[in-house]
Amino acid sequence: MRRRLPLLLVSLCLLPGCSPRDFLTRRLATDLIVGSSAFKTTQQFWVRTGVVSNKDFMSPEYLVLQHSGWITGRSAKCPADVSPPPCWDVVLTPLGVETFRDLISGGDAQKQNFSLPTARRELVGITGVSKDGSRADIDFVWKWEPTNEVGAALYAGGIQYKSTVGFRHYDDGWRVIESASQKTNQDLDEALKNAEPAPE
Repeated sequence: MRRRLPLLLVSLCLLPGCSPRDFLTRRLATDLIVGSSAFKTTQQFWVRTGVVSNKDFMSPEYLVLQHSGWITGRSAKCPADVSPPPCWDVVLTPLGVETFRDLISGGDAQKQNFSLPTARRELVGITGVSKDGSRADIDFVWKWEPTNEVGAALYAGGIQYKSTVGFRHYDDGWRVIESASQKTNQDLDEALKNAEPAPE
């Protein structure tokens, strides 16, 4: 017991120097991923009205907008910069104007191309932590959470994605890699771009 007492006292003295960020747990990884600017970036969906190609008009996203009654199109002559034919002249329906009005930023209201915020990322869970010294890879699953009616229509399936992001241990604790300056581990922005559908 006497031998353990000095070791216990030394351990207690060192504890205040430790930070919860020094221990890479699933909880810390969750907090750092969710708190990062890349993860908090909202999904924007670009809508183009006016003359568009058949490829755009028949895309899954535009079909959702048509099915929801927010846009309509009629056959139109293709201008030189739009192909392949046939082309469609796309306009917002009255329901579309009503639905999009509060989602379009003021300066974009009169434009033919405008973006709509549709969803934010939601972390489903951490699926793996692989540490190697001061570096780590974190596997996680996430999904798009709709932020409005348009997002609910576009992301109705609730598809989950799996990503892997690099972490690095610094003097103040673990940090998620958010810039591409680190070549050994994948940064969070790249991890989200390279996401694959997660098996169910």
